Amino acid sequence: MIHVTIKEKGGEDLKKVKTSDRLKEIMSRRGLRQVDILKKAKPFCEKNGVKLNKSDLSQYISGVTEPRQEKLEILGKTLNVSDLWLLGYDVEMDRNSG
Repeated sequence: MIHVTIKEKGGEDLKKVKTSDRLKEIMSRRGLRQVDILKKAKPFCEKNGVKLNKSDLSQYISGVTEPRQEKLEILGKTLNVSDLWLLGYDVEMDRNSG
């Protein structure tokens, strides 16, 4: 697994919060439950051949594990947020089109 740290010019780490905190935040803002996210993610999962189950999502939200790249992308697309924002970096929340 590759860990990338994004830093500002002065060398300060841009990562401010945990992925679990970001997931909780977006769920709260949008009134989403885990089952809602899984339902919305299904088309993205099928299209990309990625399995995202209740256990995975629960572990991400509780902070037990961090999503791997392919599941992070699915969550970002599902929630329409930037993958880097979801990882906890201090970047724009909105997902860039593309």
